[in-house]
Amino acid sequence: MTDPGSNEHNSEHSADTHDVIRVQGARQNNLKDISVEIPKRRLSVFTGVSGSGKSSLVFGTIAAESRRLIDETYSTFIQGFMPSLPRPEVDAMEGLTTAILVDQERLGANPRSTLGTVTDAHAMLRSLFSRLGEPFIGGPTAFSFNIPTTRASGVMTGPNGEKKIVKDAVYLGGMCAECEGRGTISDLDLAVIIDESKSLVDGAILVPGYTADGWMVAAFKVVVPADVPIKDLTEEQRHDLLYAEPRKIKLEGINATYEGLIPKIRKSMFSKDVEALQPHIKKFVEAAAVFKPCPACGGTRLNESALSSKIRGKSIADVCAMQVTDAAEWLRSIDDPGVAPLVAGLLHLFDSFVEIGLGYLSLDRPSGTLSGGEAQRTKMVRHLGSALTDVTYVFDEPTVGLHPHDIQRMNKLLLDLRDKGNTVLVVEHKPETIAIADHVVDLGPGAGSDGGTICFEGTFEGLAEADTLTGRHLGHRASLKETVRTPKGKLEIRGATSHNLRNVDVDIPLGVLTVVTGVAGSGKSSLIHGSIPASEDVEFVDQSAIKGSRRSNPATYTGLLEPIRKAFAKANGVKPALFSANSEGACPTCKGNGMIYTELGFMETVASPCEDCGGKRFQALVLEYRLGGLNIAEVLDLSVAQAHEFFSTGESKVPPAAKILERMTDVGLGYLKLGQPLNTLSGGERQRIKLAMHLGEKGGTYVLDEPTTGLHLADVDNLLALLDKLVDAGKSVIVIEHHQAVMAHADWIIDLGPGAGHDGGLVVFEGTPAELVAKKSTLTGEHLATYVGA
Repeated sequence: MTDPGSNEHNSEHSADTHDVIRVQGARQNNLKDISVEIPKRRLSVFTGVSGSGKSSLVFGTIAAESRRLIDETYSTFIQGFMPSLPRPEVDAMEGLTTAILVDQERLGANPRSTLGTVTDAHAMLRSLFSRLGEPFIGGPTAFSFNIPTTRASGVMTGPNGEKKIVKDAVYLGGMCAECEGRGTISDLDLAVIIDESKSLVDGAILVPGYTADGWMVAAFKVVVPADVPIKDLTEEQRHDLLYAEPRKIKLEGINATYEGLIPKIRKSMFSKDVEALQPHIKKFVEAAAVFKPCPACGGTRLNESALSSKIRGKSIADVCAMQVTDAAEWLRSIDDPGVAPLVAGLLHLFDSFVEIGLGYLSLDRPSGTLSGGEAQRTKMVRHLGSALTDVTYVFDEPTVGLHPHDIQRMNKLLLDLRDKGNTVLVVEHKPETIAIADHVVDLGPGAGSDGGTICFEGTFEGLAEADTLTGRHLGHRASLKETVRTPKGKLEIRGATSHNLRNVDVDIPLGVLTVVTGVAGSGKSSLIHGSIPASEDVEFVDQSAIKGSRRSNPATYTGLLEPIRKAFAKANGVKPALFSANSEGACPTCKGNGMIYTELGFMETVASPCEDCGGKRFQALVLEYRLGGLNIAEVLDLSVAQAHEFFSTGESKVPPAAKILERMTDVGLGYLKLGQPLNTLSGGERQRIKLAMHLGEKGGTYVLDEPTTGLHLADVDNLLALLDKLVDAGKSVIVIEHHQAVMAHADWIIDLGPGAGHDGGLVVFEGTPAELVAKKSTLTGEHLATYVGA
């Protein structure tokens, strides 16, 4: 008799038949009841224009449900401490596996967090130094900049309950006592706070709110001569003005407390959360607060004891300051059988860094300074050596911030993860990565309410022939310009040395479109952000996150709601505050949220639409007021393109609103709804909202940091048209970019390299795109020549 559970009669074990992730009836965000089957243990790429529903399907449905089901396996007690996740709007899902998200969210900007601490490299190095370092100073904690050296006295209880009196027990930590392990100390730039050439009555104090004839300055006039320029005060008077301890004085017959200017503004402005300050005070604080390396530890974060212990002439701080490629070289010189497994583990980690294209970073690099692409690749390092298989890895545009040369390496890593037996899902726009997919799912046809359906499923070759927006653009190439613009001047950079730059001299032409390019880590951002001074004339548009809660939306963030509220108030003879869901017009039941959030303590928070306002966020009375036939809730439900049309003509014409909406349409956000919560926007959408806001600024020079992030091939042409529009309006546009279409379209290219880290930091080419293609002298030149078919 055969065992009924054996597999003798079956050609395939039934356990092997579960080879797809099946999604049925997904309606999350803008998805229109879609069903899809995704092959397991394969590489699937999801394409489509920005806002077509890729992230809603991959992150909002598949990954979210996987995580929610895993969270349910924990005890109710533990679930009470975890973030609660609502069930995605989907009819049924089958075949899910554990999903690991590798997204572009920046790593936490904790001042104590470095690349070494984030990836466990620092922990392994501490163990190595505690074993081999000479002189021996203690265990691994003696090399940690997060643990102070402490002394304790008192009664200690041993493991068997015996008590012993301890006098002055020392617990060794490596933290520098002066800067508390931060490596920097904050100082104030006096030049920003006080004008030495003026007297108090002439307005020497430059702090916001401290007007020469105001109450804030009155006390200082009592203590120091008010009509003497600050530079002519005696040493004692100067000290009294700036640093005096609090004391009582008589001020216009009133008893008042007098305190020096510096301690006073430290308490009132510099001890508060910068983001919570009013914009003009925030600007002042950011300009006045300068961080400099701690003089006690030289910026290493460690105390003398930790710095004194060395291996082969290097302290742990020396090794952390090295570029990873050099640290790996140093590690290979350690030949001690006692620590062989530790060295092998560290070498594997360092080699993974190099393989992923991050060999130019150092372990002491603060994690908050890594770009979105670098942060995503750092997270990848954690998973490359993982023993886990049969999991689903979900990547959000892993090629962000990568030069075409580096994209080939990234593709290899994605295929390696798949070949270990994992399901890899990638949201991506770059044809080079779409080309390696085993399976492609193209969403569209448009964005927002025009998207949310599946336009194509199949192979890359099939997509190239399909009549979808992505299919039609796969072979599309931007061509080199016939003629380039003539510069109207130049911005001189001389002797730039920040980070890995090697005394770079370069002229950036003004009045044209300049593209700064080079492999990841070659020094592009260091050159532009480190050398162009922030001034009234320069607008920096970067990819940092937009601060915003679930109450914030494009209408509130861009200032669009202000003119709309005034127009509604004027048309109906009531006050503007009624048309704000955060003010008087808010539905009292849900307080203007539109949803009721029920905290169930040990279970997940449940969000349900408010029954009183039906999710519209406003009181019923407010919804009776109309402008051009629509109420305020209906206006917030319009897309940017629809709203632009609505506010441009007829009785609902509001020119200030139409102007903001036109700028949002120009940057390709016509599909966004005015009332969509900001926390649901992608990285590329956030940057384009910022760009739309900056388009109205007075700045003569725009510096854009990879504006093609999150852009579909079809949208890149619109971006190029927008950049042209800016330059033709007399602006200078400097773009840090890897996208070949933007390079081909430039008037002038500055290429940094030749490699990354200390192999970079030089200008390897400056000239027109046509000259770069003709010479093919750099990596960028070779890739650009291939791209334009030269």
